[in-house]
Amino acid sequence: MPRINTVQEIFDNMDEGFIPDKAIGVNAIFQFDLTGDNGGKYWIKVADQQCEVQQGEHDAPTMTLTATADDYIALSNGELNPMMAFMQGKIKVKGEMALAMKLQTMFGL
Repeated sequence: MPRINTVQEIFDNMDEGFIPDKAIGVNAIFQFDLTGDNGGKYWIKVADQQCEVQQGEHDAPTMTLTATADDYIALSNGELNPMMAFMQGKIKVKGEMALAMKLQTMFGL
């Protein structure tokens, strides 16, 4: 898989990495607030084993993930361990923590 260089690339291709069988029973809105020069705001709706990706800020997310764009790109490229990044405060999660773990499995992070 080629290296991802921008946040936009991650979200443009998010549906390709989606694993519907891992989303059974999930009905949630995942907000991503990625800071820094290459950052942006995106949200993903997962329901009925399908995902919808949108740019911007959702008014009622179930879970919000905050990180720098560079850290999230490193995470997406497998260069940053998600659990270590969380424990080091590089990734912050607000809302249902169990959904953050589910996010990893649904999108193969």
